[in-house]
Amino acid sequence: MKRRDFLAQAAGAGLLASSVTHSHAQGGGFVEGRHYVRLATPQPVLAPAGKIEVVEFFWYGSPHCNAFEPALEAWAKTLPPDVMFRRMPVAFRSQHEVHQRLYFALEAMGQRETLHRRVFAAIHVDHLTLDRAETIADFVAKNGVDRAKFLEVFDSFSVQSKARQARQLSEGYKIDGVPALGIHGRFYTSPSLVGGEGVPVAQGHAMALRLTDQLVGQIRARR
Repeated sequence: MKRRDFLAQAAGAGLLASSVTHSHAQGGGFVEGRHYVRLATPQPVLAPAGKIEVVEFFWYGSPHCNAFEPALEAWAKTLPPDVMFRRMPVAFRSQHEVHQRLYFALEAMGQRETLHRRVFAAIHVDHLTLDRAETIADFVAKNGVDRAKFLEVFDSFSVQSKARQARQLSEGYKIDGVPALGIHGRFYTSPSLVGGEGVPVAQGHAMALRLTDQLVGQIRARR
């Protein structure tokens, strides 16, 4: 997916707190304005009082999100009790909206944990084209979900409202590429920002998650 022209956008928005003089690869640590950004306008969080929210912005059709999923899933299982993790499907174009509604329909039916990885596999391993309600309904039916009920939920006001809220949050974080990680409405980072060119994919994933842990720690320390 598109990598954010991060330094240019951050400078234009007045987000750079200091000049970037060292890269992480050179041992200078993670640098605000290069490896992550502090949002100019904090975004709303759903985490209850006392918890820190981490949001993954993703799209089922992205091969980069598919590649990131195993590391992210393993990381999420190790989170401390004061961290709340949730996923947020994005829609950069109108055709992505069906995947947003797919995710929220699975969530509403209690099938998210069972079928989330299977959706990725269907698209990126089995090469299914899940771009219409009918083909998506066929897929979920083959995986044990009531087809008629799924279509009812898929078209429901609740699911469409959640899709609108997802678009609002991704716009608030200024997400223009996935996968990306939002930390408690205050920070943004991604494997492409942290890793970059010449860094092995798996290493970039690990670095992004390590940085996320550090940003969570910053928020925790200021409470």
